[in-house]
Amino acid sequence: MTEAIVVTETVRVPSGALSVRAARASGPGGQNVNKVSTKIDLRVDLGGVEGLSDAARARLRLLARNRLDAEGRLVVTSQATRNQARNLEDARARVAELVQAALVPPRPRVHTRPTAGARRRRLDNKKQRGAVKRWRTRPGDGD
Repeated sequence: MTEAIVVTETVRVPSGALSVRAARASGPGGQNVNKVSTKIDLRVDLGGVEGLSDAARARLRLLARNRLDAEGRLVVTSQATRNQARNLEDARARVAELVQAALVPPRPRVHTRPTAGARRRRLDNKKQRGAVKRWRTRPGDGD
């Protein structure tokens, strides 16, 4: 079994929430591709991640929504290198990055008003566009 992924002092992905499978990688590599299973398929049970608040867990599910399998587990694959151990470390690092990103709460939007100058410029632009369209009509038709 693999060891736990430590994200912060309080947040970690225990080894029980991880399942690792090795498969044959695609792409170039000659005979090595046909013989050695270097691609890593790492699946993480999101409910098993320890130390996440409910809000962070919801953000993690939202960030990982396109990478979830039928059982709701996060699927991370890595076939960047020709070495199984390095691909496993790469997949584990990507899981840690995703969990780290979910820990950061989004900045609240501050509602702002357009400045007086911006409002004036917008209205001037609208008047100018209207004048251009008025000039396109035949004389006597616009009135």
